[in-house]
Amino acid sequence: MTSDSSVPIAVSVVPENTGEVNCHEQVRIKSDQRWLTLILPPEAETPATASWSDLWQQLKQRLNAGERFWQPNTEVHLVAKDRLLDGRQLQAIADALAEDRLQLKRVYTSRRQTAVAAAAAGYSVEQAPPVSPLNQPPSPPTTVLAEPLYVQTTVRSGVEIRHPGTVIILGEVNPGGSIIASGDIIVWGRLRGIAHAGAEGNQECLIMALQMEPTQLRIADYLARAPENPPAQFYPEVAYVTPEGIRIARTTEFSKTQSLSMGVGR
Repeated sequence: MTSDSSVPIAVSVVPENTGEVNCHEQVRIKSDQRWLTLILPPEAETPATASWSDLWQQLKQRLNAGERFWQPNTEVHLVAKDRLLDGRQLQAIADALAEDRLQLKRVYTSRRQTAVAAAAAGYSVEQAPPVSPLNQPPSPPTTVLAEPLYVQTTVRSGVEIRHPGTVIILGEVNPGGSIIASGDIIVWGRLRGIAHAGAEGNQECLIMALQMEPTQLRIADYLARAPENPPAQFYPEVAYVTPEGIRIARTTEFSKTQSLSMGVGR
């Protein structure tokens, strides 16, 4: 578990210099007024001969080019698409950006492993549905959610995790942190930030925490705020929707008549 005061371990990855980059112009940097968007080429469209070293070298070339149009300390959103990135590679990207006084803040990905690595490193994460292979017709609409996202970390202030399924946090959600899930939200620790379950409209989704102290709870379109006077003693609790709005019950009492889903659309 990562504490709020901890700093991600700096890991330097020094790729081998292949001397040749086969995928020019595939790494892109765009300005979106308040932040920069760093776009990596889709893995499915990258030549099999292209390696992580090639990709990293492209990034360095883009950053070192003379066409810098950003201000120091600008926030960077990384669009990783279907590319599998581990913690060391994310740290290498963050280090390269930091050399130019840029700050990696958010990661967009369709890979659950990348989402887990990014969340564990303390970045905001938004996971999209998997990318369909080329030349394959898109899948028909379905109610099946993405596989649950398990993250062992503390969600710090300013960090947001979005996932098209259930989210399980083995840690705490601090004030200012946000979890937005299409499925359920389970916090194996203290929930003191914002939790939005059933974000695509499913009112049957649940929010569970060992210690429920949220800034705000949302299930589908229902909204509840924390009481002004917190309880003297906490128990594992579940938030759910009733015709009267969001209600919170002790887990032991709730489980007598209900059961938690684990990421399958209902």
